[in-house]
Amino acid sequence: GGWLLLQNCHLGLEFLSELMDTITTTESMSEGFRTWITTEAHPEFPINFLQSSIKFTNEPPQGVKAGLKRTYSAVTQDHLEVSNMPQWKPLLYAVAFLHTTVQERRKFGSLGWNIPYEFNQADFAASVQFVQNHLDDMDIKRGVNWSCVRYMLGEVQYGGRVTDDLDKALLNTYARVWFGEHMFSEKFCFYKDYVIPKGKTVEDYLQYIEQLPVIDTPEVFGLHPNADITYQTNLANETLSTIVSIQPKDSSTGGGETREAVVQRLADEMLEKLPPDYNPHEVKAQLQKMGALQPINIFLRQEIDRMQHVISRVRTTLTDLKLAIDGTIIMSEELQDALDNMYDARIPKLWFRISWESTTLGFWFTELLERNQQFSSWLQDGRPNQFWMTGFFNPQGFLTAMRQETTRMNLAKGWALDSVVLHNEVTKMMKEDVAGPPPADIGGVYIYGLFLEGAGWDRRNSKLVESAPKV
Repeated sequence: GGWLLLQNCHLGLEFLSELMDTITTTESMSEGFRTWITTEAHPEFPINFLQSSIKFTNEPPQGVKAGLKRTYSAVTQDHLEVSNMPQWKPLLYAVAFLHTTVQERRKFGSLGWNIPYEFNQADFAASVQFVQNHLDDMDIKRGVNWSCVRYMLGEVQYGGRVTDDLDKALLNTYARVWFGEHMFSEKFCFYKDYVIPKGKTVEDYLQYIEQLPVIDTPEVFGLHPNADITYQTNLANETLSTIVSIQPKDSSTGGGETREAVVQRLADEMLEKLPPDYNPHEVKAQLQKMGALQPINIFLRQEIDRMQHVISRVRTTLTDLKLAIDGTIIMSEELQDALDNMYDARIPKLWFRISWESTTLGFWFTELLERNQQFSSWLQDGRPNQFWMTGFFNPQGFLTAMRQETTRMNLAKGWALDSVVLHNEVTKMMKEDVAGPPPADIGGVYIYGLFLEGAGWDRRNSKLVESAPKV
């Protein structure tokens, strides 16, 4: 009648099959017996084990109100009165607000943190313990050592998890703006209507937290209001993607065209439009004519190699998929994934791993044709006057090759690669207006295809502008 607790089962997936057999084949079992397992999400977790279990997930609460409420529900009155210093209660609340903020920013993806960090309750507990110890050892005449407090919060307690320089700067900014003598003034607020309450009991704080908004504007966390649009869009896409992925995968659709027939017709159309393979000897010969050792031509060779890899993989997958649908060969797991994704107009995982991001399969395949067109035209007709930079696999490599060529052209002037920096200028020309490369005395290349996120471009005045009016 006891309970069996197995932790971190994602580290021992092979044992779970054995455990499943043991549980299902045991003839007599106590009514009070339970097997409790903890695990992280894992793509290879046994699906039959998962389906026969009751699932619980423990996720941080959404929103400042929920986060503070959870934090203060675990705070006791004794904890609130552990220090008789007047700074203790405001500091405790400020650390709780910081803890909620660093967790909430994660939902905004790369807009919130460049790298997602697993901030947890241990970080909060360690920060609170530090603040308590600091106040206990504080010289009353000198007051709080704010440099020490900010350093410990921004660089050690929370900053210890942070590896990106800009993320570290963000944390230190929170510590600088929120922690100081100014936090005890009447005018201080984290954001409009988000202040440090004056309370004596835990109940006082919970009552204040209860009247906070349920949904917070991104500005509370120092983000632009448009960040919420990105978050809601990503959330909706993820939800729809999950719904699509769990749809029944039956072959028949009730009298209509079957899934297999739809995909087979799509595969025929794609194979018909798919560009031919590059001939290695022709590629080599053309590059020799253009100057095979020029940095930008070396870059072209690398791009063509990667494009050939994509074309070969797409052709092999589509050909094998048609054979599998006809029953000529066995439908493998990868082919089944391709079948399901193509039917749902999504990119098969096999292709996505070696290519680029796109919203649908149609856009992805169109981009394949356009990217290939740029490379094949470049190879046959010589270097173009302008480059579609977002159509490269490695745009950074293109910029590096261009720097190398420019440096070599100016060796007589004493140029060195290490000292050459990129300078960008937005011209008023349209793509169709470009009739030749930039003047030789200026050098460089014309590029197009860049886009802005969260901003617009004022063509007349040549400057960045707000992409949406401020509300």
